[in-house]
Amino acid sequence: MVTPAQQSPDSEMTWRRKLSDVLDMFAFPLRTSHYVELVNPLWSTHQMQAQVVDVWDETKDARTITLRPGVNWRLNRPGQHVRIGIPIEGRHYTRTYTISSPPERNDDCFTITVKIIDGGRVSKHIVRNIKVGDYLPIGLPQGDFYLPDASPIQPLFITAGSGITPAMSMIRSLVAQERLPDTVHIHYAPHEFDVIFSKELRQLAADKEQYHLHEVHTQEFGEEKQTRGYFSQEQLDKLCPDWKERDCYACGPPGLLAALEGVWEQAGHSRRLHIERFLADFAEIPKDAVGGKVRFAQSNLDVDADSETNLLRIAEDAGMNPPHGCRMGICHTCNTKLLSGCVRDLRTGEVLNESGAMVQTCVCAAAGDCELDL
Repeated sequence: MVTPAQQSPDSEMTWRRKLSDVLDMFAFPLRTSHYVELVNPLWSTHQMQAQVVDVWDETKDARTITLRPGVNWRLNRPGQHVRIGIPIEGRHYTRTYTISSPPERNDDCFTITVKIIDGGRVSKHIVRNIKVGDYLPIGLPQGDFYLPDASPIQPLFITAGSGITPAMSMIRSLVAQERLPDTVHIHYAPHEFDVIFSKELRQLAADKEQYHLHEVHTQEFGEEKQTRGYFSQEQLDKLCPDWKERDCYACGPPGLLAALEGVWEQAGHSRRLHIERFLADFAEIPKDAVGGKVRFAQSNLDVDADSETNLLRIAEDAGMNPPHGCRMGICHTCNTKLLSGCVRDLRTGEVLNESGAMVQTCVCAAAGDCELDL
């Protein structure tokens, strides 16, 4: 006779699921997991949560949060991201952050590193107010920006600001596995003291002869920062002469990524450039673009909107809390139905005016009066 201890992981999971189904019958209309959550939120299965176990200030406006996830968590691949729920003043927001720690950690925790962005209510709350002991809803690791199993022999990382986080996860993982190859890392920050993970990066460069770190502090170039401090092929040729022979992994603001795409495309090496975006790449808004009155049908709200602010932000500023996730048009969590009127996709400039069309509120703005099923 096979005992539960002798069962395979799959059969044990099936046994637990059947037991949970039986117990859920007695917990109706809730689930057993809801009562377990009262004892320990990390044991909940209906909603995955994580507990904040440490906070660390990386710079004056960036903080690393260490999280211990609950049951059903799976290890990330270096470079992947995770959705985090943030309660602020009775409202629930969702943001996506790259995991900055390597999966090789031995404490069953992971970290995210958040930098305050201008006008960012959630990023500011995380950096200033999140404290040890807090519980936050989380999703599972996602994303396809990671090193292949057969890592490139000579990677090139180009990062700026908080865009360093996926590269940091990759580098830490390679170091933990003791297989860090010859690596070049070019990182942009306004000043020396603005470099996130600066102490660890500089120590790594001192200890590992195969890790070559180039910090570019843009503000130190003064009036010449645009010609000498910002990315250019001339600068790339100087800091990494063999860049055409490397696989490049880049993350940073849209301007940097657009410049990289131009250089790699002109060189005929676009397939060797791998990019992770934190913000959607928007098209130029026509000069004659107009906003309009947005009606949120389910909420019975009418709100004036301009032609540039995305509809998700319009809804939030009106006191709503619509579903959302990545806020850059990737996850489709914010999808809603266009009941009437016109909206513009900020990424392409395309106008959507077909009744019943699905609209991504995080990357669409009003293009006249419109009504949404929210």
